[in-house]
Amino acid sequence: QVQLVESGGGLVQAGGSLRLSCAASASTFSSYTMGWFRQAPGKERTFIASISRSWNSATTAYADSMKGRFGISKDITKNTIYLQMNNLKPEDTAVYYCASSSTLRPEEWEAAARRKTPLDYWGQGTQVTVFA
Repeated sequence: QVQLVESGGGLVQAGGSLRLSCAASASTFSSYTMGWFRQAPGKERTFIASISRSWNSATTAYADSMKGRFGISKDITKNTIYLQMNNLKPEDTAVYYCASSSTLRPEEWEAAARRKTPLDYWGQGTQVTVFA
């Protein structure tokens, strides 16, 4: 069974930074592209960024609105992807989820998210709260 386990969420003051982690099994990490979404209260889940399978070079893709302050990366020795979030704002408050896809390339994630294409697996989410 595939498991994605997020961590690193918490309470942070506006302007601060957080790094979220999403750990997966080695087989998941090598077989799936992975990415991050977030869902704010009362809003739909939105795509943030995605990254290639572990055996590829680190091809990444971002939602246009997320470029600049957010960075996705991976550590293949730990089977983990990360989301570095800088200069956080109260509107970044949301539950952040990682997900995986066996079929999508990183650059296909955003369009797939708009079409609400199902992804293969999701983590349980980690809460990020940014206060002013």
